[in-house]
Amino acid sequence: MKDLMQQYPSEVRLVIRYAPFHQGSEQVVKLLESARQQDKYQAVLEAVLAAQPQWADHGNPNLELAYKAAEQAGLDMLRARADMAAPTLDAVLQQDVQDLTALKVEKTPTFFVNGRALPSFGHKQLAELVAQEVSNSKK
Repeated sequence: MKDLMQQYPSEVRLVIRYAPFHQGSEQVVKLLESARQQDKYQAVLEAVLAAQPQWADHGNPNLELAYKAAEQAGLDMLRARADMAAPTLDAVLQQDVQDLTALKVEKTPTFFVNGRALPSFGHKQLAELVAQEVSNSKK
């Protein structure tokens, strides 16, 4: 994604939606949204994703390791834990789950480009779809 965004800096905008399919993923979504409130979203997202092999056992995640990665990325965890309890974050999760259902998303990652689903997963396929959509937008 970073390569595509660099290739098309004014044409491509990345929108991340949450798919809390696994145990503990709702807490990680709330962690990321609390990072957004502290203007630390990008740094925390990258840190949590980099640490994912250590914390994200889908049957038994170790969320404290995700929280530690977020804190190392600069997140104020005391404030984040308070923010994570806010009902507004439950609404964010609920909306994303409703959208996942409507779009029939069943796995992650799933990519859409201008509403078009990526027909088969792969970097090449995504690059081709993005290039096609950028070309179509210039016509």
